[in-house]
Amino acid sequence: MAKRSPKSAKLPTSSVAELPKAELDVLACLWREGPATARRVREMMDRYRPMAHGSVVTLLVRLENRGMVVHEKGPVGKAFVFRPARKPEAMYRALVKEMLQRIFGGCPSTMLETMLAVQAPTADQLTAMKRAINEQRPTKGKKKARR
Repeated sequence: MAKRSPKSAKLPTSSVAELPKAELDVLACLWREGPATARRVREMMDRYRPMAHGSVVTLLVRLENRGMVVHEKGPVGKAFVFRPARKPEAMYRALVKEMLQRIFGGCPSTMLETMLAVQAPTADQLTAMKRAINEQRPTKGKKKARR
C-alpha cells in the first residue's frame, strides 16, 4: 500500500492572491518597513489589526513556508529579523489585476476614480500618477465596421 503524504504538507504558494488577509497584512508591513522582528510587525499592525505576539510569529512562519519571507538572527538577543523574500511590485500587480477584474469588471478608469474618491493623493503622488498615465499607450479596441 502506498504511503499518503500528510494533509498539512503543502507546496509553497507563489501567488499573493491566494494569501489569507492576515498573512497579506504581515507581508505588507515588511514591504513598507523593511526587515523587522515579529514584535515590530505586531506593533506596526496594532492600530488596524491587533493580535498576540504568538499569532504574528505563526503568520511569519507560514509566510516563510510559502517562500515569501526569510529570517535571520537579529543583532541583539534571541529575536529573528524577518524580511520579504521577493520585491513587492510583481505581487502588487497580481493583486491589482485580480481586483480590477473581479470588482471593477476590467475597467481601470472606474477603479482609479474610486481610489481617488477614497483618498486624495498628495501633489507629488498626483504628479507621479499623471506621468504614469501619459506613459501608457491606449489599448486598441475593436472598431465598428462602417457600411
